[in-house]
Amino acid sequence: MPQRPPSFNEQLADCHQSAVHLEMRDVYGIAAEAGEFAAWKAGDDSSRRDGTGRRKAWLDTVRDATARGVEIRRARIVSEPVSEYIRFEHAGTALNIAAGEDVRWLPRRRASDIALPGNDFWLFDGRIVRFNHFSGDGASGGPEVVTDPAVVDLCASAFEKVWERAVPHADYQI
Repeated sequence: MPQRPPSFNEQLADCHQSAVHLEMRDVYGIAAEAGEFAAWKAGDDSSRRDGTGRRKAWLDTVRDATARGVEIRRARIVSEPVSEYIRFEHAGTALNIAAGEDVRWLPRRRASDIALPGNDFWLFDGRIVRFNHFSGDGASGGPEVVTDPAVVDLCASAFEKVWERAVPHADYQI
């Protein structure tokens, strides 16, 4: 029987130096944020500024990790013009930054010559990859944890190349 992968929080708690995240989808269908996304589309952007609601647990996790000295970087490859969902993400990114993440955006057309893995991922301390699998409509399909050095190297290289080209959040205009 296959062993269940560690939870994201367990992996981040075991992280000592860096956690980097590469997102490459233009739309996510995460059930937990569906209500916020619908409200935002209807003109209520309060969830994008709310650090005490649904996102509090994530923001606290980031604060705890960065307080331990873990550098957290997130890069998003996006199509332009951006999707409505990316506008929603962009509107809430200030909370991520305030919690300690560094976030950059890379227009997809500037990523054409970068070898990218097939799925979004987290890379912990340059040694463990946690792939995030999604269904065609953007719902979570569960994680996959990989330690194969070739896969780790691909993800590390891809992230750093994206990071070099990407625009810091404060400068990325939608």
